[in-house]
Amino acid sequence: MDDTLMNFTEGVFSIAVAGFLLIRMERRLDELTSAIARLESAIAGMTHTGGSDAR
Repeated sequence: MDDTLMNFTEGVFSIAVAGFLLIRMERRLDELTSAIARLESAIAGMTHTGGSDAR
């Protein structure tokens, strides 16, 4: 009985930690996606206006 309770407790703790980390990671990935979209539009703006003349 004690072994079953110990295994259950360890499993619940592992799931809770994984869930917490996934939620935090999702927010970071959303921020990263937004930053990449802004970078893409900035690069597109540079190419449409001619960009810099570094020849």
